[in-house]
Amino acid sequence: MPEPTGVIHDIGYQRYTGPRLGRRAVFGALYLHGLRTAFGLGRSAKAKIFPWLVVAIVTVVAAGLAAVRSQVGESVMTYAQFADNMSWLVIFFVAAVAPELVSRDLRSGVLPLYFSRPLPRSDYPLAKLLALATALWLLLGGPQLVMFLGAAFTTGDGMRGVWNELLDLLPSLLYAGLWAAVFASVGLLVASSTGKRAFAAGGIVAVFLMTTPIVGTLSIMPSQTVNELAFLASPSTLVGGVGTWALGDLLLFEGEGGVPIGDFGPVYAVAAVLLVAGSVALLMLRYRKVAAR
Repeated sequence: MPEPTGVIHDIGYQRYTGPRLGRRAVFGALYLHGLRTAFGLGRSAKAKIFPWLVVAIVTVVAAGLAAVRSQVGESVMTYAQFADNMSWLVIFFVAAVAPELVSRDLRSGVLPLYFSRPLPRSDYPLAKLLALATALWLLLGGPQLVMFLGAAFTTGDGMRGVWNELLDLLPSLLYAGLWAAVFASVGLLVASSTGKRAFAAGGIVAVFLMTTPIVGTLSIMPSQTVNELAFLASPSTLVGGVGTWALGDLLLFEGEGGVPIGDFGPVYAVAAVLLVAGSVALLMLRYRKVAAR
């Protein structure tokens, strides 16, 4: 009988005996990685250019508004109006970031590796969604804080003036959160439909910008009811309608601005909730199908 020729080599592999952190740690790691990805942290210099350019623009605008107020003694834009006026930049930010968060993983086929860990199928999209929403809220809320600090140091009413400014800021931060929730949920849903980042980015821009002409067409119809409900047709104007109803004077400057929604404010609020909830539900369904492949 021939002697065996096989040899077993000990190359130093050992069993892992450290702590197993489980689902919460995996979710936190996905969320933190997604938040860093949104701003290009830990990536190449090229990946940092666009997100930090957007951050620079909104910060400079906020600083400029604070400087003007310090000189003339009056605000030229409310905190909530700042979120409205910067929404067009947020659209392009979402179009650039959302495909980086999900389309790359779809294209490279690494999702089975994620789901081989103690990670429920719903945790992956939820972590990505939370990361994108946080990034968008910081993008809008950070400059609002800059405006607040400028106003707080120039108010002539002492602590009372600071308190009044704070009462204006806090609802506006919640309003920025609404922008973040709507843009993140819709944008991530569109991005998750394809592994090609260019297609995902184009689809996101189309959803947010190409629905605007529909609003314009409906808003000039002869029916006043149709005019006031027209802003439901676009996610951007939908959020603006909720802000007009919920914030009132905080969204107006010298009695002007806002979205002419008549008495349909509650309808806009319900529509915004349904839009976010529906987008999240479809996102969960999308990743159940991906995981089943």
